[in-house]
Amino acid sequence: MVLALAACGGGGSAPSGAGGGGGIIAPTPTPTPTPINTACSLRTRQDWALAQFNQWYLFPDTLSYVNPAGFSNLSDYVDALTSTARLQGKDRFFTYVTSIAEENAYYSSGSTGGFGMRLYVDSSARRLWVSETFEGAPALLAGIDRGAEILSIGGTAVSAIIASQGQYGLYTALGGDSAGVTRSLQIRDGAGTRNVSLTKADFNIEPVSSRYGLRIFTDNGRKIGYINLRTFITPAVPALRTAFATLKGQGIDEVIVDLRYNGGGAVAVAQTLASLLGGARHASDLFTTLKFRPEQSAENSPYYFQAEASAIAPKRIAFIGSASTASASELVINGMRPYLRSEIALVGENTYGKPVGQIALDKSECDDRLRLIAFATVNADGQGDYYNGLAPVMEQSCRARDELQYPLGDQTEDMVARAVDFLDGRACTRITGSGVGQFGVVSADRNAVALPDLRPLVPENPSAPQRDMPGFF
Repeated sequence: MVLALAACGGGGSAPSGAGGGGGIIAPTPTPTPTPINTACSLRTRQDWALAQFNQWYLFPDTLSYVNPAGFSNLSDYVDALTSTARLQGKDRFFTYVTSIAEENAYYSSGSTGGFGMRLYVDSSARRLWVSETFEGAPALLAGIDRGAEILSIGGTAVSAIIASQGQYGLYTALGGDSAGVTRSLQIRDGAGTRNVSLTKADFNIEPVSSRYGLRIFTDNGRKIGYINLRTFITPAVPALRTAFATLKGQGIDEVIVDLRYNGGGAVAVAQTLASLLGGARHASDLFTTLKFRPEQSAENSPYYFQAEASAIAPKRIAFIGSASTASASELVINGMRPYLRSEIALVGENTYGKPVGQIALDKSECDDRLRLIAFATVNADGQGDYYNGLAPVMEQSCRARDELQYPLGDQTEDMVARAVDFLDGRACTRITGSGVGQFGVVSADRNAVALPDLRPLVPENPSAPQRDMPGFF
């Protein structure tokens, strides 16, 4: 067994499609040696998984011990073990089984495959929208971008697919993740309605978009920095340092950090982002602490702000968030709260609510990685119990809509505009609602009388990028 740590991620594979959050990678604790059975029979893998639960699971008193013989796959067995914790809102499919090879490729380089777009579905209106597309990927290369509506897949109307099969029918119609899968889509956007043949391909995610990942706005004669971070993977570190070097060179001390679609990633990357925002912090200032169950308390790990050459010392920060904002994203916001208090705000909608993190336990001969909830995260004030999202605990918050008809990073888009309002000291409406994995209000039409209920389209068994970037296909 190979053990690596990953925290604050894993929205999971909820059959309803309601997921949020990915993984956060941290240092490696030393496990009790476990005998390795080279056989990969289902029962051997189930016994291995149960042993890891008994040693590491953060909520051992909630484990639902079930007969492994009643399950045909490892994922369903793991879901059954966590069913009580799920009912209590502590582990909402955060614990799951995935592929070692696939996840390593994604976290180390952003390597993934697909059309390269993020999809949001309005099940009641039976409509499917594109909320974001990725550089170098097939969708954007075909001219598909944020705000486009997908009318049909493979000649079948989206409305008909949802009517007969629900969301399950949509991700089945879109096909598997393998490169080479081709689908004919009918698209409607500002250029009109057209048919597009789209083929899935392998590409690398840019964690900070080269199109809108960094912006500098002017408001009332002063400069405001805007950073959009898609996911907390290793390539985000140099990209963030470069972006913050630009902000520092412009003398910017007010910043918007857009995490609206960011479901999680590596603790070390979260620490880097916090440190880049922490130019006024000292090496003794605590960013966050990972707290394991009592018998594993020797693994508790403090994370401090680190010296970063590109760090700025903002006097105010507006974090843009939604219910797709989870895990490492929430970790950064919560970690900054003790130091900025009312000079920090959550803008948009309530976040997902995931103050816990996973360790990665590997059975390498079977390509099994068990992402197991093993620790909670708390900030310097010991605050971390935000299972209902961050909005109820934030000193400041401002409600705003995610308006798909405007590009990301557009100063007139409602979430960005309300963030600027907060930085400028203008009044706003506080975010209310409990969160608990309910996705925020997304608008495809600013003038609509009734806003559509758009939610990220999440498959039953999401891949690593689909967990960290809800809606990714």
